[in-house]
Amino acid sequence: MRKKITILVVDDTETNIDILLNLLGDDYDLTVALSGESALEIANTESLDLILLDIMMPQMDGYEVCEILKANDKTKDIPVIFITAKTDEDSIEKAYEVGGIDYVTKPFKPRELTARVKTQLNLKFLIEDLEFIASYDQMTGICNRRKFFELAERKFLTDKNNLYAVMIDIDKFKLINDTHGHPIGDAVIIKVTETISQYLESEFIFGRLGGEEFAIVCNCESLDEITQKLERIRKAVDSFELLSDKNESIKCTISMGCSKIKQETKNLDALLKEADVALYEAKGSGRNKIIFRS
Repeated sequence: MRKKITILVVDDTETNIDILLNLLGDDYDLTVALSGESALEIANTESLDLILLDIMMPQMDGYEVCEILKANDKTKDIPVIFITAKTDEDSIEKAYEVGGIDYVTKPFKPRELTARVKTQLNLKFLIEDLEFIASYDQMTGICNRRKFFELAERKFLTDKNNLYAVMIDIDKFKLINDTHGHPIGDAVIIKVTETISQYLESEFIFGRLGGEEFAIVCNCESLDEITQKLERIRKAVDSFELLSDKNESIKCTISMGCSKIKQETKNLDALLKEADVALYEAKGSGRNKIIFRS
């Protein structure tokens, strides 16, 4: 269930603001800015779903405000509907050129205004839903393979300090599927994901690469620190159990391979490959363990 939708109204004329509050205030949370500068400050500090932006304002007009919003990664995806008394084609064309998604002319026609607002909000939420489906694993809710590599690549390029990669595999997962069926296998994957997630910090990048294989990319101060974190995860997975439909106890373990970035590590793939080699060593030497490569 979505939170109540928040709309920022930007207009230096209080009469226009009062009209918009009366038209939209019952259905949405409205925040008001009387200048472009104030609008930019609010957009950078609050979570907004839509901006209604007047074009003609002193000091900074709506075009400039919109250009600044669209140049900022934090605010570029907030849809902007221009509200304006200007109806000439040049003004309307410029509204779209600077990043506006629609415009409403003054004086406001209530049904037109509410319909345009509703349409753009529906489009925004549809895009967000599609982006979520494209970026997150539908079973577990964590990053899918594509999103994991996108975020991990960004971290590799921007924050190499004490960077670690961890590859994780559920041990003998095929046997679980063959013995208890795929629904139980799915339940094991979900439970393992939940267990691992409990021990990860918010800035850790955690993804399901496919099947029973997971990966983490993170910064840790020392080998001891990441060792402790991974060991807690390993023990937590080793200790939980699920019950099958026949009331059979189902347990599982995980193997992990971990690598730390080195001066000669050229790219993310090289870092992950080192972790993958360590993972196979862990699985080949008894499973339910962590192997480090430095």
